[in-house]
Amino acid sequence: MKPSFLLLAALLLAPLLAFAADTKPGAAPRDDAAWLRDKGTLLFHDAFERAVTGNGLKGIGNGWESATADRVPKIRQADIESGILKIASATKEAGHAAHIHHDAGFADGGVLVRFKFPGLNKDEALQLGFVDREVKGVHAGHLCYGTLSRSSLTLIDHKTGVMNLEFRKRRQEYADRKEKVPADLDALLKTKQATVPWKADNAWHDLVLVTEGDELRLSLDGKLLAHHRSAGFAHPMKRWFSFLVPSTVWIDDVKIWKVK
Repeated sequence: MKPSFLLLAALLLAPLLAFAADTKPGAAPRDDAAWLRDKGTLLFHDAFERAVTGNGLKGIGNGWESATADRVPKIRQADIESGILKIASATKEAGHAAHIHHDAGFADGGVLVRFKFPGLNKDEALQLGFVDREVKGVHAGHLCYGTLSRSSLTLIDHKTGVMNLEFRKRRQEYADRKEKVPADLDALLKTKQATVPWKADNAWHDLVLVTEGDELRLSLDGKLLAHHRSAGFAHPMKRWFSFLVPSTVWIDDVKIWKVK
């Protein structure tokens, strides 16, 4: 086997082997909610016990900003009812999924989010993670995210992956020609993410997403479901916590914690 094939195989298998090693039988379960409470400082909490005041950038209140609100000023994409933030993206009209963010500010830390797919649309999904608009060389400051779809859960490093401006430009050149991305770039980008099966339902769930060094971890209802290591996760300043919602999601409670 040629060395290039060995390198490619190593790149693709490394995330899977790391995950298996850390989740071997008998290993102590991770409790990242406890880690945040015990080691961290609570930066922000919102239980959404108020009313939305309008459709604009700051209409949600309590420091949240809806980056896509002004694209469709006559459509309310976020409302609060009985302590629940109900997001209904006007994706088609706005030309972008609903994007809502709040100040964060940490190197290591994370968020606790209570959420629910209400079952109003068949394509309900939730992307949440961290942004630094001050970082150079990365499209829109996108750093890293966890994405929950109907059938899977993905952790992804955008900073050193698909949102790196060099890689983004190179990918677009091939997309414009309707050609496949070169094998070397495709292999590199695959090392920047990890996907595991997950079946969505319409129940409430407690989600914890944390960064610690170069590792991103996601837990649901106290159980670690996915973790991955990549250089972009270690970015020293997660300035914003961000939701990206393509259709409908309900949010009951949000806490942002800083460990360092």
